[in-house]
Amino acid sequence: MGEIVDDPLLRERTRVFSGRHDAGRTLGAFLLSLPSITQPLVLAIPAGGVPVGKEIAAALGAPFSLAIVRKVRIPGTTESGFGAVAWDGTVLINERLRQVLGLTEDQVGRAVEETKANVAERVARFCRRREMPPVRVKTVILTDDGLASGFTMLAAIRCVRDLGPSNLIVAVPTASLSSAEMVSREVDQLVCLNIRSGQSFAVADAYDEWYDLEDREVLAELGS
Repeated sequence: MGEIVDDPLLRERTRVFSGRHDAGRTLGAFLLSLPSITQPLVLAIPAGGVPVGKEIAAALGAPFSLAIVRKVRIPGTTESGFGAVAWDGTVLINERLRQVLGLTEDQVGRAVEETKANVAERVARFCRRREMPPVRVKTVILTDDGLASGFTMLAAIRCVRDLGPSNLIVAVPTASLSSAEMVSREVDQLVCLNIRSGQSFAVADAYDEWYDLEDREVLAELGS
């Protein structure tokens, strides 16, 4: 299990960041206060992770790129997921949740194929001129705007691990305690400013301003 590093002053609090850029700047400064990170490479999960990742990369003077991952949505819903698909085709399914939901193999297969198509579309849209820099022997910092279930991040971790980084760090502004513990088992270190326990958790509760970023906003972030 990797080390979990948080900010004790922000534990269990809500509305601790004005927005994603503020969260990224705060997280970047926090990372700078930790022991030196050698050869960092920041990979952000779109959409919400892009402004966070850009600020971290700026603080560390590190290269910045994307890790395209999408949740596999539960049929009939627009937000809830039961797994994730990553840019290299990696599929991760929450089997426990799948069984609770009673999803058939056919339903799972259709949902996964729809998600794969969506991932391919986002890779084409966001990564046209942005190839991922070499990962081998780098300290890769994977980031998003928060961890709810953590399965999207787990899929990204599985992909990056196969590319041979020297160290793998997940750095996020906010996370549920259960997800932080789960994800930390897969990485060398998990850095999260605002960890919250309890049955109910929403990433949005850590922010004063929260909305889903549109693709045009992500493209504007990438072009700035």
